Amino acid sequence: MNPSQKIQLLQTNIERVVKGKSQAIERTILCLLARGHLLIEDVPGVGKTTLAHALARSLDCSFRRIQFTSDLLPSDILGISVFNRQKQGFEFMPGPIFANVVLADEINRTTPKTQSSLLEAMNEAQVSMDNETRPLPQPFMVIATQNPAEHHGTFPLPESQLDRFLMRIGIGYPDAVAEKQVLDRPAALHPAHEVDAVLTGDDVLELQNMVDKVRLDDVLQDYLLAIVTQTRRSELLALGVSTRGAVALSRAAKALAFVRNRSYCLPDDVKELAPIILPHRVMLKAGLGARGPRFDEARQVVSDIVESIPVPL
Repeated sequence: MNPSQKIQLLQTNIERVVKGKSQAIERTILCLLARGHLLIEDVPGVGKTTLAHALARSLDCSFRRIQFTSDLLPSDILGISVFNRQKQGFEFMPGPIFANVVLADEINRTTPKTQSSLLEAMNEAQVSMDNETRPLPQPFMVIATQNPAEHHGTFPLPESQLDRFLMRIGIGYPDAVAEKQVLDRPAALHPAHEVDAVLTGDDVLELQNMVDKVRLDDVLQDYLLAIVTQTRRSELLALGVSTRGAVALSRAAKALAFVRNRSYCLPDDVKELAPIILPHRVMLKAGLGARGPRFDEARQVVSDIVESIPVPL
């Protein structure tokens, strides 16, 4: 199979269980190809966890789910050293973070201390414990779900944590046709169990390496940086997009061009993705910033900034 066929096969496979959400599925695949991590925020019961399960089962890779609760500890995620009497020494027992695809379910139901245990893993694909740095398996992707911040029992993710996610998306309610298909499923079987693996880990790594080779011309880099710079100058924003955010937008633009069967980026790739990649990385001047009900305001500010920057010809 050629690369476009592999991507189409992956999308079709996920759509078997996640009905009527082709856009959310495409963005999930973009995150995977861009070596990024995905944050899905929406109300309970619309398919956030099912989407993550479907992607994981579509790949012949290791998968771990972590249910985040208020009493979860960093060692429950990263692992712990246990004394081995036979060897008369401590032996490291890896935690669930040591997997190709990690589902951090309801990530904002645990404390900021535990949330921060993911920072190194998400940024550098490694874990440092007991004076030793251990690499994580490749490919590596974290898919986190969270309920809206105004729900009870949640801890808002700090800016440093949000900045590690390539995208923050919602799923929304399905249309009537898709929802009727969901009603017809057997109750005894989890939807994701209908999905078989269609790509291997090596397939994913090959696709990611091909995305890295997509061309982003200097004029498009200048256009991208003009958008990022304007977020730092905006009178409406107290915190603009970081350099990590600029890198994330460039990687996502390359992935989008690749998915659309191009070896080069267009201005439309940057323009389309900026309102998806950047809003969770900024903070509005008034109130709590780009969280909860104010996230839409942040997205609107970023969209207005994108529209104000001339598109290169």
